[in-house]
Amino acid sequence: AGPRGRYQRPGPSLPPPGSALSPATSQAASRAEQRSSGRRTMPEPKKPVKASPQPEQAQVAAEPQTELPEDDVADQTQHQLTGLFTLKPPDTLCVQMGSALTLIAKVDATALVKKPSIKWIKGKWLDLKSKAGSVYQFKEEFDSKTKVYTFEMKIVKADKTTAGAYRCEVTSKDQCDSAAFNIDVEATEQTADNLLTSFKRTGEAGEDAGELDFSGLLKKRETKDVSAPAEEVDVWEILKNAKPCDFEKIAFQYGITDLRGMLKRLKKKKRVEKKTDSFTKKLEAAYQVDKGGKIRMSIELGGPNMEVKWLKNGKEIRPSGRYIFEMVGLKRVLTIKNCTLADDAEYECVIGEDKCTADLFVREPPVVIIVPLDDQHVYVEDRVEFDCEVSEEGAVVVWSRNGVDLTRDEALKFRIKKDGKKHFLIINEVTKEDAGRYKIKTNGGESEADLIVEDKVLEVLQSFADLTLKAQEQAVFKCEVSDDKVTGKWLKNGMEVIPSKRIHITHKGRIHKLVIDDITPDDEADYTFIPNGYALSISAKLNFLEIKIDYVPRQEPPKIHLDCTGTVVSQNTIVVVAGNKLRLDVDISGEPPPEVIWFKSDQEITETDGRCHIETKECHSSFVVEGALREDEAKYNIVVKNPAGEDKAVILVKVVDVPDPPENVKITGIGDDWCTAAWDVPKFDGGQPLTGYLLERKKKTSMRWMKLNFEPLQATQFTATRMIEGCQYEMRVFAMNGIGLSPPSISSRTFMPIGTTSEPTHLIVDDVTDTTTTLKWRMPEKIGPGGLDGYLIEYAKEGSDEWTVANTILVERLGYTVRDLPTGEKINFRVRAVNIAGKSPPAMLGQPVTIREIVQHPKIWLPRKLRQTYIKKVGQQINIMIPFQGKPRPQVTWKKDGQPLDTSQASVRNSEVDTIFFVRRAERSHSGVYELSVQIENLIDTVSVKIRVVEKPQPPQTLKITDVWGFNAGIEWTPPKDDGNSEIIGYTIQKADKKTMEWFTVYEHNRKPSCTISDLIMGNEYYFRVFSENICGLSDKPNVSKNTAFIQKESKNYVRPPYKEHDFSHAPKFTQPLVNRSVVAGYSTKLSCSVRGFPKPKIVWMKNKVMIGEDPKFLMKHNQGVLTLQIRKPSSFDGGNYTCKAINDLGEDEVECKLEVRVPQ
Repeated sequence: AGPRGRYQRPGPSLPPPGSALSPATSQAASRAEQRSSGRRTMPEPKKPVKASPQPEQAQVAAEPQTELPEDDVADQTQHQLTGLFTLKPPDTLCVQMGSALTLIAKVDATALVKKPSIKWIKGKWLDLKSKAGSVYQFKEEFDSKTKVYTFEMKIVKADKTTAGAYRCEVTSKDQCDSAAFNIDVEATEQTADNLLTSFKRTGEAGEDAGELDFSGLLKKRETKDVSAPAEEVDVWEILKNAKPCDFEKIAFQYGITDLRGMLKRLKKKKRVEKKTDSFTKKLEAAYQVDKGGKIRMSIELGGPNMEVKWLKNGKEIRPSGRYIFEMVGLKRVLTIKNCTLADDAEYECVIGEDKCTADLFVREPPVVIIVPLDDQHVYVEDRVEFDCEVSEEGAVVVWSRNGVDLTRDEALKFRIKKDGKKHFLIINEVTKEDAGRYKIKTNGGESEADLIVEDKVLEVLQSFADLTLKAQEQAVFKCEVSDDKVTGKWLKNGMEVIPSKRIHITHKGRIHKLVIDDITPDDEADYTFIPNGYALSISAKLNFLEIKIDYVPRQEPPKIHLDCTGTVVSQNTIVVVAGNKLRLDVDISGEPPPEVIWFKSDQEITETDGRCHIETKECHSSFVVEGALREDEAKYNIVVKNPAGEDKAVILVKVVDVPDPPENVKITGIGDDWCTAAWDVPKFDGGQPLTGYLLERKKKTSMRWMKLNFEPLQATQFTATRMIEGCQYEMRVFAMNGIGLSPPSISSRTFMPIGTTSEPTHLIVDDVTDTTTTLKWRMPEKIGPGGLDGYLIEYAKEGSDEWTVANTILVERLGYTVRDLPTGEKINFRVRAVNIAGKSPPAMLGQPVTIREIVQHPKIWLPRKLRQTYIKKVGQQINIMIPFQGKPRPQVTWKKDGQPLDTSQASVRNSEVDTIFFVRRAERSHSGVYELSVQIENLIDTVSVKIRVVEKPQPPQTLKITDVWGFNAGIEWTPPKDDGNSEIIGYTIQKADKKTMEWFTVYEHNRKPSCTISDLIMGNEYYFRVFSENICGLSDKPNVSKNTAFIQKESKNYVRPPYKEHDFSHAPKFTQPLVNRSVVAGYSTKLSCSVRGFPKPKIVWMKNKVMIGEDPKFLMKHNQGVLTLQIRKPSSFDGGNYTCKAINDLGEDEVECKLEVRVPQ
């Protein structure tokens, strides 16, 4: 990627689209982001809670947003923040690594005019719908009765990347709501890899099946990082200390989408903004927005009637349809609509000589996979092509095999091609070593597919048979094989046949033919066809028939001489494969030439053309069937007649074919990664015994079938393994006999491998009575895609195997009370988890439970706050809960000051484990000592609780002024009559001038009933008043002094000291020098220093001792003594020595630095 290359990888460094890029990370639960100028820190984690399939319901209500949004929140549209959620995820969830997690949010749509849309966001900007697939799954339901939308996000398998801050946002037209939450992932204990596990066998039938996979030990494997998750790192410090050649690597690793912008922010991090009177709130350092989105940048003025200018890369922005200026009070807002890459620039807001700057970064959306890869099942030397479609043209993708990226060294083996949004991986001649799992990755998703490679198997589709021909006739040997690319050679008695004018060898597609014209006795031999590269041969014999003509003057009875091209099973039976040509050649002798008649099951055959026809020549008759069918199987009769007699022959033709497909394919068992399929035998076996069955399966969303067994299966059921839990599959079956493979059966119904949950954990006995037992447990560690429907509780007597179900309806909570148990018996209990796949293994108690009441002495557990005096103010509620224990249920008694409690003054509510004392409105009369007793027969426990109800005290009494001297006055008073049932903790004294009568506090919390008031003003007359104070506060009324204190006035003359004006003149002197810089070509840079001097010095910038004029490439700024030289997009020619000189009437000073411009390789 170049200077504007964007990796679009989620990371911790970037805020959400349209928000300010602040160096500090914001709390995920707050909509307003807090800024700081220090290191990046993660939000303080909250106390985690265990995640459950159904989050607790919580109501949220947000105040409507009436003002403009904050500067750092640039929403795509203006929404009014309202409370739309009726159910949202809890603030913090905790899940174990490898477990599944389901999050549910509900929205009430009764008051909405448009269907709500929801976004699940991770971190600050990553929309998780772009990663939907094997990790994140989304579901949406609508209840038409309650008008409630239910949105569900499921994390299939949590790992260390799952942890972080998440946000759920729902919008409907002009209304919106959001809910933020954190997910923490707990690591599980991992066992060390055992080298012996690598020596596994390739078969699946058992431990001894297959061969040891030694080659798998030598393959390059992807190393797994099993170390603990790294702590939060400071990306700014890494960039500051890294070499420039490592910037792009660091950007990809930590999710930085714009390297140029990150370097700018790194430079601006050191800049200290000076406070000015023009701005009370400046622009943020940087903003980021999605391409096509809307961004709002705002400032706040220090006063009214100020002229504001907005600049983009130094050029003033004019209002238009895309650039909108807004004024709300002292706030000025610049809104940019439909942002493009051209809007990625530096923006300035100028008010007179003051200004503030910000960088806007326009981010392109991440590349996601639209059409995933499909599994491939091919043979050796076939061509394999994986294709995938992504969301953007020209996207960068990475191909890998078995977790190892494909490199350029393998370019001769693998060919990678791009065509717009489509990406291809092509293997021209595949080998068995190329089999494995292939993956394509983008910065927004990935897709995987399996490649299975098998050795080629050549099948003979049509063979040839022995021939018996006469002289000058043509001999044709024709065969058909399954591969049209296979070549071969013909042999005659073991010697290769050489083509000539009379002998022709042809090869068209899958058909190989040997034709011999005008045969002679020398052509009689065994002919063989051998395919190249296969241990296979097809042979037949050519018989030469010599015709001897003997003159017989007398008549000869007809005679039938049989010969055929089929396979002779018995003397009168011929077997032919369906689809092959059947030719029954019959030689006839007799004088005169006899008449030939053919019959098929007593029905005469007369056709001379068509699929079934008769060919008759002199002394020769043939019955020909082109492409034998099952209905051609019958008994054929041939009758020959002449005047000398007749002859008959019977031929049985048997047509064999591939079997019919198996029937009634069904799934009889399902597990977490396996299933068992069963089927019925075919109705017709094709005339040959069945040799076995082959099975295939496919994903419901795919069109490619994968073989499950390569050797024919004799049984009518099969267990398939290595399936993906939660994925839908279909299966089909082929039958096989000696002829070939049947058509596929009808696919089974769609099924999904789902396993039962693990057993419930931490099963304990919570309580036992004479007839009941209360059990408690925790959820299973593994639940899986099948979810959890409830729990089944069973019990059995000790020593018995007959388990009785305690609950007819599944229990959803994690506890249950088993009732009607026999008293005194020892009972075993167990609990099973139930889901759609069935019952889980049981969780059992370690020992049986004896059913009898447990006697427990009464004991009161007095809370710590009640062990001291319990104080409440008048009018407040008194609500005291005191827990106790005891079995059977004890009797509870309350008393006040030794007398029975008046129920009209206080309410008491008792339960089996606690008692509650309640007073709705406390009065002074409720003060006293309360006694609580808990009694079971002769056993009793008693505690006392002291309650004091207090109120504000009355004012002090007899306030008087005792003495007045100088600027001081002394006052005294007596304590109040009523202290409000609480100790007086002090007094508050105030004074007031008799002229204005405005009261001012002199002393607070004065403990003594007297004080001396100092620093009174001469010539004034004062009143004084005093408030009394206890734990409830100050008294409602004060006590005011009746007489006054007058301070006598004395005359004095003030002499003003002489004033000398300070001389600020100073020769120029640089307080901050220039610093040597090394920058990358094409990235704008700044040289900064600071100078002090009066009168204001003149500033001159020089490059290589030559003054820099009005060059638009250089922008010189002077603000409050801070000097800046900005060089826009420097090239290698802009390197050199730069000098800044300051001159005034009192002298001059200069500083110098070296600028190095590097061109990236």
